[in-house]
Amino acid sequence: MDLPVVIAGAGIGGLSAALALSASGHDVLVVERADELAEVGAGLQLSPNACRVLDDLDVLDRLMPLAVAPRTVRIGSGRTGREIASIELGDRVAERHGAPYLVVHRADLQKTLFDHAMEQGRINVRLGSEIIEVGDTPDGIVQCHVQTGDILSQIPAKALIGADGVWSRVRGRVPGHKQAKYTGLTAYRAALPAEQVDDDLLTRTGLWLGPNAHLVHYPIRAGREFNLVALVPEKWTEEGWSATADRAALLGHFANWALGVLSLLEKPDTWLKWALCGVDANGPWSDGKIALLGDAAHAMLPFAAQGAAMAIEDAAVLAHLFTPSATDVPAVLKAYETARRKRVKKVQETAAENGRIYHLSGPLAIGRDMVMKLMPPDRLSARLDWIYGWTPPR
Repeated sequence: MDLPVVIAGAGIGGLSAALALSASGHDVLVVERADELAEVGAGLQLSPNACRVLDDLDVLDRLMPLAVAPRTVRIGSGRTGREIASIELGDRVAERHGAPYLVVHRADLQKTLFDHAMEQGRINVRLGSEIIEVGDTPDGIVQCHVQTGDILSQIPAKALIGADGVWSRVRGRVPGHKQAKYTGLTAYRAALPAEQVDDDLLTRTGLWLGPNAHLVHYPIRAGREFNLVALVPEKWTEEGWSATADRAALLGHFANWALGVLSLLEKPDTWLKWALCGVDANGPWSDGKIALLGDAAHAMLPFAAQGAAMAIEDAAVLAHLFTPSATDVPAVLKAYETARRKRVKKVQETAAENGRIYHLSGPLAIGRDMVMKLMPPDRLSARLDWIYGWTPPR
């Protein structure tokens, strides 16, 4: 019997994995707790390494009309409002790496992946469903007990892939992997209609650095909306891990910033906030015929804009190694873990280091700004070649 690969989670990583595994010849069942795919989060950045995989999955062309390819990243001082450095993106990145750098709304990417998955005969998605138990049969088949409303189904599978996010339940089935931890940082997010910001802001990504805080902004939804993300150290006192934000508390973190930057933060009436939680990539990713993917395996800080990209890369590598003819599934999943761990850990560490650099103050911040200002733009851009230049295995 040709058993499916069961994937927990219909997020970006789970749907990318479903498409990649389907294309390699597997039947796939995606189990998603939500009753519908609602908008979660806001904007995200897709660097060339991620876009190459999306192109292989026949998703990139569908996504392009919903995305923006910013011309530059402008790095500025939050305290003075002056530019520190500018890095070219747009055509230059596409020519250098053979794929674009895009900014999109997370929901637009998820829906594009979902719609394409629904067109594939080998992919089935069950919304409003949850894997409540996992067991093994005597012949080594993974038995997934799936609850959908009042109906409990037993789904035999050749493997279970946990792509169920930072608070993964499947991760509890992988011995030795610790649960996510709050990093001490909070992300405040808001979106504005494009008409409320200057036109020049709709062609670039902005990164503003300041003591113990930084701000990122860029256009989304084909330039119709403007996404803002403010990141600060904070104690988390909410019951959950996302909440409606106190606008006054947010603005208090930026009270001493330049008026031009502060005016952007004052525009949204409503902000949402997320606790930034991390999952150590050094933990085990697999156990037998169960493996983790994306945030479930290695949730990271957003300071390298690679969280979604690493999940998309995971999907490509997993599908390349996990051929339908594979007989030793545990060995395949262990090989996937080995193939991905070193790179993902390095990206995770880079993101954490960027966060420390972004939030410097005093003489250290002055030195940081001077180094960035004096460094040739091509050299500044080349520091990311090891991330952006990654290509999926063939």
